[in-house]
Amino acid sequence: MSGFETTRRPAWLKVKLRTDGDYRRLRGMVSELRLNTVCTEARCPNIYECWNAGTATFMILGETCTRRCGFCSVHSGRPQPGVDPLEPRRVGEAVARLRLRHAVITSVDRDDLPDGGAGHFRQVIEAIRDRTPDCAVEVLTPDFKHKAGALDTVLAARPEVFAHNVETVPRLYREARPGSRYGTSLELLGAAAQRRDRDGATERVKSSLMLGLGETDAEVVEVLHDLHGVGVDVVTLGQYLQPTREHLPVRRFVEPGRFDELARVGRELGLLHVEAGPLVRSSYHAAERPAQGVWPRPLRSRSMRSRNSSGRAGSSEMTWGGSGSPASTASTSAINPSVWADVAPTYLRRMRPSEPTRKLVGLMLIPPQ
Repeated sequence: MSGFETTRRPAWLKVKLRTDGDYRRLRGMVSELRLNTVCTEARCPNIYECWNAGTATFMILGETCTRRCGFCSVHSGRPQPGVDPLEPRRVGEAVARLRLRHAVITSVDRDDLPDGGAGHFRQVIEAIRDRTPDCAVEVLTPDFKHKAGALDTVLAARPEVFAHNVETVPRLYREARPGSRYGTSLELLGAAAQRRDRDGATERVKSSLMLGLGETDAEVVEVLHDLHGVGVDVVTLGQYLQPTREHLPVRRFVEPGRFDELARVGRELGLLHVEAGPLVRSSYHAAERPAQGVWPRPLRSRSMRSRNSSGRAGSSEMTWGGSGSPASTASTSAINPSVWADVAPTYLRRMRPSEPTRKLVGLMLIPPQ
């Protein structure tokens, strides 16, 4: 790591600290029920806004992660063996007390467990449904390291949203996510989307990226292209903030207007919804998206090419059935930044983007300094 942030954060990253009644009530309940939240463990800048609104993202499977990502403040190491069998009931109790319409459940990585924690995810979903049947459930899972049956176990509980974050661009994985592979994440998302369409389900498939780790805008567009290609519906983009001086430094602060333009590019590539902004995190305003019409999901027909585990384009075809728009083909072959200048004219011609997006594409043609 190369030191802590020394430059002043721009004004658009300032948050108001509010610890009034709703915040204190939720904090007390989390402590009483002995729950973990990603809001505190990951030092989320939106904790005051969300907790004052009575919402939280629950982090299950303990507070010790078996991986050590360069951007994450969650404690890493060797977890206590097994899982807490009473945790699903306590999460269900918390959701019921908060009267949530939309609950978000995530976890640490548990590579030590035979199923990666998939069965525990299912039990938590079922416990929420037992106490609050009308609550929509969003799960944000690890990649499960290709553990047999793990994804099917989670999806069998029929969460309304299945999310897995790619976090950053492929070039930065060795530094930012040394225990993970970009191709594996794409495969997991693609498999979830394939099962969704095969079963005629209405669930959303979602992913997220942080900006500011050293990526270029062209690489971000490439990832948006890949995510759409494997069937992802919803993507969130937010600013990376260095948790401690032991973590990766911030390479750039992305202006709000640039986030807006990247969101526009994502929508024009075919993504249903892109939530983008400096303070956006994976579950930010998740409870509001049903009201915005982001789900239930209309079925569609499409074919796609999946990436193999190395992250390079593969040739396996998956055709998804459904009613609605005519079938179309989307390739996930990489748009390497070094050949972006060749790809950009085709993108502009095919997608016919808005004028602001055309200007952004023009900026992407400028090599990074």
